[in-house]
Amino acid sequence: MAARSAIEPRGAVASLAAFFFIFTAILLLHLPLLRLPYFWDEAGYYIPAARDFFLHHQLIPTSTLSNAHPPLPSVFLAFAWWIFGYAPIVTRIAMLVVAAAALVAVFRIAETLAHRTVAFATVACTALYPIWFVQSSLAHADLLAASFTLWALACYFRERRGAAVVLFCLAALSKETALIFPLTLIAVEIATSRSRSLRRRITAPLVLLLPLIPLAAWFGYHFLHTGFVFGNPEFLRYNVSANASPLRFLLAFAQRLWQLFGHMDMFVLTIFALIAMTWQPLRSGSVRKPAEAERPRIAIAAQLTIASIALANLVAFSLLGGALLTRYMLPVFPLIILIFVSTLWRRWIFWRIAVAVVIAAFLFALVRGPRYRYAPEDNLAYADYVRLHEDAAHFIAAHLPHASVLTAWTGTEELNKPWLGYVPQSIKTVQIEDFSADQIMLAAQDSGAYDAAFVFSTKYDPGSPLERFRFWEKHNRQFFGYHRDLPPQAIARLLGGKVVWSEHRGVQWAAIIIFPRSMNG
Repeated sequence: MAARSAIEPRGAVASLAAFFFIFTAILLLHLPLLRLPYFWDEAGYYIPAARDFFLHHQLIPTSTLSNAHPPLPSVFLAFAWWIFGYAPIVTRIAMLVVAAAALVAVFRIAETLAHRTVAFATVACTALYPIWFVQSSLAHADLLAASFTLWALACYFRERRGAAVVLFCLAALSKETALIFPLTLIAVEIATSRSRSLRRRITAPLVLLLPLIPLAAWFGYHFLHTGFVFGNPEFLRYNVSANASPLRFLLAFAQRLWQLFGHMDMFVLTIFALIAMTWQPLRSGSVRKPAEAERPRIAIAAQLTIASIALANLVAFSLLGGALLTRYMLPVFPLIILIFVSTLWRRWIFWRIAVAVVIAAFLFALVRGPRYRYAPEDNLAYADYVRLHEDAAHFIAAHLPHASVLTAWTGTEELNKPWLGYVPQSIKTVQIEDFSADQIMLAAQDSGAYDAAFVFSTKYDPGSPLERFRFWEKHNRQFFGYHRDLPPQAIARLLGGKVVWSEHRGVQWAAIIIFPRSMNG
């Protein structure tokens, strides 16, 4: 168990003041993003699921395939819509409320384990880290689960176990993978217990198993209504059973390590912390007074707990999840940032300059991003994706409102469901998997089924040095669904059509193709 800080958190009033300050700050930073239509998994699952509960009080969605995710995010969004109305801006502000609450929890954890100075720096770095910044206004379950999880950890580190258990229950009802945290804490407590009684050593931590009860009740409810415990079979296959290969695990683990310690310029903070570890700790008073005590470290027990949490998440998300989405480890990033920032404060006299450099690096990654393949939702590339699709949808709605449009997910959702914010009325679509050569050749065999095509870059891919290695390319295709989209002109040529609209934003693109049969119709 981590030791309490000598400086106690300032209480509920101070936390509330911190919440309003943080919320105002991140709201202002997100202003250009608040009216964006829904993106990727928002459009594919979370918004349809929440809308089904909002309109029909359905805990299990019917307008999209159920993947058995717990219902608390849907209930939360529906509650916001009942009060303020259904609109993307309401959704995004509601998620910013969750993000601000999570950042207050980060402050409380940092203040408990270190002190207020480190806490301020940790919150600033976390809020501006690209992964966290982008997820702060997106309607994914990960943020709500992260907020409850971080508050549970804040209570746990202050030895308020009852409150921690309740918050872990809410985290598990937000996303099932939040169970990784209490299960890890149980293992750590059993392994580090000094109790001479084996029975007490094992039974004392078991109260942290209580979050299993509401989650098991949810899965039971889902089974009774659908016949599936963990979602539809394809979802289970993609995210669990198809990931059993040892080679896939090793490749996924290597990428997860990079995501946690290097991705989106996190390597800057990691390198600074490693360099600082080679230096002697500073003294808490004047450096000219050798009698002064060294600046204190975060308690070793707390550091081991955080390291165990990080390792458990690395292993779990190398086994679970068909796509290696960085957001799955959202609640771990603030803990890693806390350890590294505390290390800089303890050992580096110019630690404030180092933190400023780290924040500058994070901001650069937020707007530019690295020169390798990553998910658009990891930085502001997602906003470019949404704006491209919004422009394409407006063109289709204005010029081809009655056409059958060949496209891939997420274009199918954007054109079929007006309430996602892209089109004023539903447009018929014909779906293919992606815009690789194989899929385009299949579509060419049934050219009479569609009148136009909406094609776009399905991945953010500026080109990576790793693509030169056949091993890497081969196994990314085999295990992680990588493919290479054909450019618009090549797709038009293979399908016998003409590009009538196209747009680029960085390396991302979208285009609309029409065919002679549609022009003659």
